Amino acid sequence: MATFKELGVRDDLLRAIEMMGYEKPMPIQEMVIPHLLNEETDVVGLAQTGTGKTAAFGLPMLQRIDTSSQETQALILDPTRELCLQTKTDLEDYSRYIDGLKIVAVYGGASIESQIKAVKRGVQVIVATPGRLQDLIRRGVVKLDAVRTVILDEADEMLNMGFIDDINNILINVPDERKMLLFSATMPREIANIAKDYMHDPVEFVAGTRNEGSANVRHIYYMVKASDKYLALKRIVDYLPRIYGIVFCRTRASAQEVASQLIQDGYDADALHGDLSQAQRDAVMKKFRERNLQLLVATDVAARGLDVNDLTHIISYSLPDDNDIYNHRSGRTGRAGKTGISIAIIHSRERNKLKQIEKQIGKEFERREVPKAEEIIEKQLFNLADRLENVEVREEEIAPYLPNVLKKLSWLSGEDVVKRLLSMEFNRMLDYYKKAPVLDIVPEKKERKRGEKKERTRKPNGEKDRRTGEEGYERVFINVGKSHGFYAPDLIRLVNATEGGKNVGIGRIDLLTNYSLFDVRHGEAHKVINALRNSEFYGKRLYLEIADANKDYASITYEGEVKKNRSERRREKFRAMERERERRRSDRRTRRDSERGFKKRGKNSDAPAGNYDKFMKKSRRKK
Repeated sequence: MATFKELGVRDDLLRAIEMMGYEKPMPIQEMVIPHLLNEETDVVGLAQTGTGKTAAFGLPMLQRIDTSSQETQALILDPTRELCLQTKTDLEDYSRYIDGLKIVAVYGGASIESQIKAVKRGVQVIVATPGRLQDLIRRGVVKLDAVRTVILDEADEMLNMGFIDDINNILINVPDERKMLLFSATMPREIANIAKDYMHDPVEFVAGTRNEGSANVRHIYYMVKASDKYLALKRIVDYLPRIYGIVFCRTRASAQEVASQLIQDGYDADALHGDLSQAQRDAVMKKFRERNLQLLVATDVAARGLDVNDLTHIISYSLPDDNDIYNHRSGRTGRAGKTGISIAIIHSRERNKLKQIEKQIGKEFERREVPKAEEIIEKQLFNLADRLENVEVREEEIAPYLPNVLKKLSWLSGEDVVKRLLSMEFNRMLDYYKKAPVLDIVPEKKERKRGEKKERTRKPNGEKDRRTGEEGYERVFINVGKSHGFYAPDLIRLVNATEGGKNVGIGRIDLLTNYSLFDVRHGEAHKVINALRNSEFYGKRLYLEIADANKDYASITYEGEVKKNRSERRREKFRAMERERERRRSDRRTRRDSERGFKKRGKNSDAPAGNYDKFMKKSRRKK
């Protein structure tokens, strides 16, 4: 492998990157740097996030800058403010020994006046977001006539964010003879179109395989019910006490909801999404970079350009709509030769989507079981033991206080002290995970090969199995079923309508003709039964009880009432219809007789002859 010096990097730049700890160039850097230094053709660079793309285009670009001129010679476009600031910081680190070089970042959400002043002082390199740059061009502040290098960083994300028209408007102001560099983690069709329309015979460099996942990242997934995703997330985080990562959600509302729940449950977490003001975003990112937060719950757009070192895990709370975005997520860990883990929490309907991602990144996801209570508690206890072993003991500072403390604890043995220390930390967790249910969905069925017949299996005593709850759940009987128009949403609505019902975990639901059976988390069955006692479902009084695996519910509908056969139910229904028809006929006869008597009496009574209905309305008004 060549060194940076052998690639042609200048001494002042070499000195800076050596101070930063750069020893050997990464694959994309080894490909791109010598070409940019020695050739004039445009370049398309494809490599995963975190593989050194900034240095690949930044070092040659800085080496080509003429510091004797104050004109803008290089333009870098980034999709987000965070990536814009990160790119500027990296370029300043590379150029710390270049005298007279000025780099300015212009972006939305900050004072435009201060940015205008910085540009007017003279700047050779502008790092910008498309919207703010267009604003400065319209004001006549930014002049791009002398630009020799244009770099589109994270080009695929700029397309996803709808910046294609902005890019067109900006490139109109750049000379045709500029060198254009396009860097991206993936190569969708739209990126290829940009290369075709705006670049001159571009040379393509691919580090690895197109759209391939990072080699240093392991991919793991957990399959749970959709309603159990948050519980699974908590268990995963509890099982990883030293986690430092990002939890990705598809929408802003979901990101805020998950972050709020984590904060409420005592985790060091916060949200990052588009509904936050710029000041709020800065505050959250400051806390996260300083490791005052363990978890950042973010949307894909808001997290774009977050260059945070040493992330241990990336968690996809929901899979992205676009499979390419998964690459961007997972590429935020496992950087600079380190390893990382990308976790996906999915439900059964997302399994096909996961297979599509596997095919695209060329890697297979490992299926894991959601950590069980005893595993989590053991991991947390060992983590506490590690902290005790590695804590810094300041002998001189604690010496004045130590005798009194030792005297206070002299009646305890060393083992007793350890027991009390562990109990003080973990009594709450032990209580929380007591009788905690298993969250995993039953493993997927074995896929049949083409032409292979489906193997038929029959459950022994299937009715009894149906009356037994899953592990960690209790089975409840309710005396309404599909014949009463009762379905799963009705059950959930009834439970949620009760006091505290929204916190009840409902599991498997079996809807039968005249009754239903459903699971609730262990210890909550009596709470549900008492809450719904004497309730009604469209006139039918509800009866609930903890399901008995030996009871024949098929012959019982409510409090021991024997089920009627179909013909009896039909006869009852027919008799009810006949009674209703007879009542209506009787009403019509009474009305007709009343009208006739009214008209006949009209001339000989105080009541005026005429319409009976009008007379009755008038009489009611008088009353």
